[in-house]
Amino acid sequence: MSVALEFIDFIVPISTIREKYPGGWEQCLKDHSPLLGGRVWHDDHLLRNGAMNPHDIEFLVKEWESLGFQPTAEMEGRQVWQDFCVMEPFFGGPTMPCPWIEFSGETRSAWLKGTLPGKIISREDFASR
Repeated sequence: MSVALEFIDFIVPISTIREKYPGGWEQCLKDHSPLLGGRVWHDDHLLRNGAMNPHDIEFLVKEWESLGFQPTAEMEGRQVWQDFCVMEPFFGGPTMPCPWIEFSGETRSAWLKGTLPGKIISREDFASR
């Protein structure tokens, strides 16, 4: 499975959410339930949130950082995304290297590295819930 990308995307592995989000995955889903099918959706591996401008994405980065998520790390002498990733599909994908994500500009989708892309999950998949 993979998640559809739009505008500026904020992607977090669900395994990291289970480990670091206060209350885990279940609480994250509760906290984001009003946004599911709007600007938030997920597949089996990744949660996608998003924004239409850099200021709103910066707010998401700071919000998740305040919850204990590490935005970046150094790998082989360069900065990489660590616990989450910011992507701009119209400008080439991740805004800096992200070792745990795969991306297709053609389908504007992302999936957890090591898994198959499969069905692309988007807001429409949550509209009927």
